[in-house]
Amino acid sequence: MNESATLVFGLHDWFSLFFHYLTLSLLSIGGAITTAPDMHRFLVEQQHWLTDAQFNASIAIAQAAPGPNVLFVALLGWNVGLNAGGALTGLLGVFLSLLGILLPSTVLTYAAAQWGHRNRELLAVRAFKQGMAPIVVALLIATGWILASANGNSLKDWPVWLLTATAALLVWRTRIHLLWLLGAGALLGWYGLI
Repeated sequence: MNESATLVFGLHDWFSLFFHYLTLSLLSIGGAITTAPDMHRFLVEQQHWLTDAQFNASIAIAQAAPGPNVLFVALLGWNVGLNAGGALTGLLGVFLSLLGILLPSTVLTYAAAQWGHRNRELLAVRAFKQGMAPIVVALLIATGWILASANGNSLKDWPVWLLTATAALLVWRTRIHLLWLLGAGALLGWYGLI
């Protein structure tokens, strides 16, 4: 998609945006960020509603901002809406994206939490909770891979990968708080070491 081109959106396109987020909502095990690879596939590769740069910037800005993790969905919707015509369509994109990603998962989570709490001693409930952990980790790794490889050959960025692996090991094997590691990474980036 050309950054300066305006998309022509019809009712079908808005419904398609809403419906895609509606379906992703039920797949967002571990949070909406785990569905970012499919959002990228749909918004950038299939529909060409966003560029790679817009997609990555939306996620980076939302993750850097204080607040809920799901803010990146609002920014993706905003950018789709801006590309489709301006600020009013940007607001429509935010509304449809957030409503689509939040509605089904909120209703399902509430109902499942009520049921799970009432049946927390069942073996099946405990097994389900333990079985979901590797799925969430795999989805987060896939999200990280998509974001890291968007700039082309990511093997030349071996210092970044080494720092990432080191930070992951430190979080896993020590009691060092993640914010200290984020601060150290920021300092390394500030001084141009990574």
